[in-house]
Order: sequence, then C-alpha cells, then structure tokens
Amino acid sequence: MTSVEQAAATAGSARPLDAAELAALRADFPLLGRTVREEKPLVYLDTAATSQKPQAVLDAEAQFSSRHNAAVHRGAHQLAEEATEAYEQARAAVAGFVGVAGDELVWTKNATEALNLVAHAYLNATLGRGGAAAAAEFALAEGDEIVVTEAEHHANLVPWQELCARTGARLRWIGVTDDGRLDPETFDVIGERTRVVALTHASNVTGAISPVVEVAAAARAVGAHVVLDACQSAAHLPLDLHALDVDFAAFSGHKMLGPTGVGALYGRRELLEAMPPFLTGGSMVETVTMESTTFAAPPQRFEAGTQMVAQTVGLHAAVDYLSQVGMDRLAAHEERLTRRLLEGIAAVPGVRVLGPTDPQDRLAVVAFAVDGVHPHDVGQVLDDSGLAVRVGHHCAQPVHRRLGVHASARASAGIHTTEAEVDAFIDGLHRVNSFFGVAGGEHG
Repeated sequence: MTSVEQAAATAGSARPLDAAELAALRADFPLLGRTVREEKPLVYLDTAATSQKPQAVLDAEAQFSSRHNAAVHRGAHQLAEEATEAYEQARAAVAGFVGVAGDELVWTKNATEALNLVAHAYLNATLGRGGAAAAAEFALAEGDEIVVTEAEHHANLVPWQELCARTGARLRWIGVTDDGRLDPETFDVIGERTRVVALTHASNVTGAISPVVEVAAAARAVGAHVVLDACQSAAHLPLDLHALDVDFAAFSGHKMLGPTGVGALYGRRELLEAMPPFLTGGSMVETVTMESTTFAAPPQRFEAGTQMVAQTVGLHAAVDYLSQVGMDRLAAHEERLTRRLLEGIAAVPGVRVLGPTDPQDRLAVVAFAVDGVHPHDVGQVLDDSGLAVRVGHHCAQPVHRRLGVHASARASAGIHTTEAEVDAFIDGLHRVNSFFGVAGGEHG
C-alpha cells in the first residue's frame, strides 16, 4: 500500500468531527473570535501558510517563560534542570508524534533550516570535512545526481540547486501532470547516479499527496537517500516517518498549531551519526582546544547556540493537542472540507483549481486562478469580506509555471475550519466575479 493509499484508508475509516465537537474545539483558539475589516467575522483560510494556536499552546509557552526559563544543558541549578527536562520532553513528544525516536530528532528554527542542514552535510563531506564516515555517506562526485520534483517549495529546491552548483552534481526532477500530481512516467529519472531524492509529502500549491513509499522504493533500489518535506502533512495526516522509509524529514511548528521559530529535522540515526555539523559554536561540542574541536553526538551536534526552548515547549503542547483530537479524525474532517471546497469552486464560473479536482489523496489546500483577475485583486476582495487567503506564488514558482500561471490565490483549511466558513468563501468567490465582471458572476 502506498503512502497515499494509507492516508486515504486512515481518513476513510475515521469519524469526522461533529458540530458540537468542532464548536468546542474552535473555542480553544482565541484569535478566531476577533473581527476584521469593519467588524466582519474572521474566516481564516490560510492555515497552509501559518496555523493559529490553541490556548494550550499559548499557555505552555507563557508558563515556561514565567516559571522555568533558563539555558538548557548548561547549568546545575534547579531552573536549568527544569528547562532541560522540558526541552527534552518536548523532543521525545514531537519525535513520537511523527513515529521516530527522540535521538533522531534535531531542533531547528524552521523547516528551511532543517533542509539546508541536510544539504550542507553533503557539501561539507564533499569538501573533506567530517571524516571517513561522512565521506562514505555524503560526499558527492561530479556527475552524481540530485532528484527533486517540480512541485517543491523553494525550501526543498534552492538548497539542492546550490549544492549542485558547488559540487558539480546534476539536478534532475520528477515532473508534474496537468492536474498537479507527480507524474509516474518521470519516476525513471531516479537512476544509478542518483544520490538524493528530495520531495514534498503534500504540495503547498496543489494539495496533492505524493506517493512517498513508491518514490522511496525507487531511491532505495539505487542506494539514494530520501529527504521529505513534511511541512504540509505533519498537521493534517497521521505521520509515521519510519513507515514511509525516508532518511530525513523536515517540518515546522508554526504550520502545526505551534509557535514560530521552531522546526525539526528527522534523520535516520546512523546517518545523523555520520553527518558533519552545519553550524558550529557552543552546545554542540565535546572537547575544544586551541588547535581543534571534537563534536557532540547527535542530535546535540546540530543544535549550536542558545536554543528556542519556550518554542519547543509550545510545540510539545501543539502535538499533544493534535493527538487528543486524533489525527485520523482530523484527516477525515479535512477530507470532508476538501470535497466541499472543490465542489463549491467548480460551481463558480471562470475559476480554475490548480491541482486535483478529485478530493481523494489531497489536502484541503486549494490554489486557484480567476480568469482575467490578478490573484492580489482576488485576495483583496475576499479580505474585504473577512476572508483571509494567501496570494502570490507561495514560494513554489516552478509548479505555477508548469500549470500555466505566474501566481494564484489559495484557500487552505485546518482543524478549526467549518463547512459554513467554506460556504462563506465560495460566496466570496462569486462576489469576486461580480466585482470584476467575470461572465456568469451573479450568484444567489
């Protein structure tokens, strides 16, 4: 069973949130109670960019800062002990949430830093830094190949472009079909010179869920490492990184109900042990002399400097919150919203979905283009009605170019989104048509 099939089966067997449960859950998010644009109710449909935080996350950060704040792994006093315990408990909880061990999870500032950390391991090993183990696992030779996909966020594309430019490796990519899914006819780009396959678990533009298990199997067959961008999936699907058989995975706290300024990198234990460090300085060392330095074991080897402890505590609270709701039930809830979004948009003249129009095997992340109307103008009209959506290229220019547009507007639902909010968004799209005189724009 592929990862796409696993996600669909899990969501299909779970009971979606009912109206009473959803109302109680929404009350946990203080920001959702505010109004915008002349006292209009806020309809927040920009979860794919940044999710809102439940009160439990806000409280956890505040409690840490007011009661336990201290540097971790550095002091013998009680506050330092409490801070270190909270920091490492957060690591264990977040690691467990994505199906890995605590010593396989590295704290980073965000997913972009996590992906750069991995890319720089290959660069440093290629430059001869890190010793024999690093060279054996990560050093690249001219003509080696890095495979990405045409659907990648820039954070999982630009670091690999830079790595190729600095090492002589060649960048190749898996294509995207007209409906925004990875094109299986291009999977044969993974070949005997492939050293890394980097792909998104779910596109932040098309919402399509990638067949990770299938791609990972192709990479395994040629001895390549698999690097997964799990930013969009981590807060929306049950996630087991070991079961997906990837070597590295990155995700960000602020997309999964947690704070900004904290992300994580999963790395297979033996690979982390072989990796040379990315950033150096305090906290990641073992022994330092004036002539040389030896480095700590993972994950501390990759956590140089003072860490964002309050944010890790907040992310711990976020994964606890998601676990209490149940990721299978959350996926079922969002599958229902996806169906309603797609059906509603299909009834609006002149609006094209960039991505699959089938609600199966995709997230409630729906980018769209309105004929003859710039996405920023679409966003402004929707904003005037209290509807918060994303506009632009969403840090994914290549997939927009592949689908024939320079930019798009995007509605993305989350744990607290209601069907009534989806309906309000669809009404807003009809108003966009009426405002700009798009054919057939009258509604109701």
